[in-house]
Amino acid sequence: MAATGLPRSEPAARAALARFFAATSGADAVKITGLTPLRGGAIQENWAVDAEFSGGAVAGEQRLVLRTAAPTGVAASLSRLEEFAVLKAAFAAGVTVPEPLWASDDLAIIGKPFFVMRRIEGTAAAHRITRDPTLDPALPAIAERLGGELARIHTIRPPRAGLAFLVSYEKVGPAQQITAFRAYLDRHPMPRPVLEWGIRWLEQHPPPQIEPVLCHHDFRTGNYMLNGTAVTGILDWEFAGWGDPHEDIGWFCSKGWRFARLDREAGGISERGPFYRGYESESRQSVDPARVFFWELLASVRWAVIALQQSDRYMIAGERNLDLALTGRRATECELEILMLLDAGGAPHDA
Repeated sequence: MAATGLPRSEPAARAALARFFAATSGADAVKITGLTPLRGGAIQENWAVDAEFSGGAVAGEQRLVLRTAAPTGVAASLSRLEEFAVLKAAFAAGVTVPEPLWASDDLAIIGKPFFVMRRIEGTAAAHRITRDPTLDPALPAIAERLGGELARIHTIRPPRAGLAFLVSYEKVGPAQQITAFRAYLDRHPMPRPVLEWGIRWLEQHPPPQIEPVLCHHDFRTGNYMLNGTAVTGILDWEFAGWGDPHEDIGWFCSKGWRFARLDREAGGISERGPFYRGYESESRQSVDPARVFFWELLASVRWAVIALQQSDRYMIAGERNLDLALTGRRATECELEILMLLDAGGAPHDA
């Protein structure tokens, strides 16, 4: 593998990308002036691309991001072309996302499929966002804005042209997720009795069926960009699929994604009220606390399983990445949250 982390050498990748950009944008010529890996993204790789376009649809200097797969990944992740299609649907629905531009599965370009989007300004660093005291006055409004963004995502419903590759909700609903969690734990070399207990509670308390919507499935602090106090984009759509809208709400509010502020139940940035208010105002539908509780508990089980899968990439698959190894400890944190939630009698959280 080349030093850049791409299967092709950097000079070859630059030249091939320049030809691809010119062909897709209609430019007379394109010069790649920068190709730099971006930090973050345990499952995908993101590269900052600076390019000069001569003519065509995007003439001038452009700041772009190229997104492609990491050397190993998670089976539930969409392919890059599928993620690109979801991003296009979200963009068309008015969700604040980086503008999707082009995608390709031509391995002759950089050695693996990829897509390209515009680069947006800001930070997604969750520990910084949840710790920064200068943001405190604006955080309730940010939470309300994020609730509205989530409601716009949920306006996308099946059947949907261009998203036929998404698995039907009947095959990925809560019962199917729980079955998959059990199967994974049955195969895992270490027993996890608390996760088994949480799974049993979920099996015994399924929510009534609901019409599915497009769920982000990783909507949380760390997957949106803030430029100052402005939300500039919702990121990382590789887990998107059909689901219960409360699934995303429970995921955002679960303790595993509060980072430095466990006391702020909505993503570590506010109480639930502003987030729920933003969602209800945009969607014209009420948030059901009982459904949120179910999905919040399931979120702790799901995040624990994901944490174990990430550490498996280090412990079993041999990927030399310390972040993956350290992620495994988050499973124990999730188990503590499951104990605390169920010890409280399974009471749903009000806004």
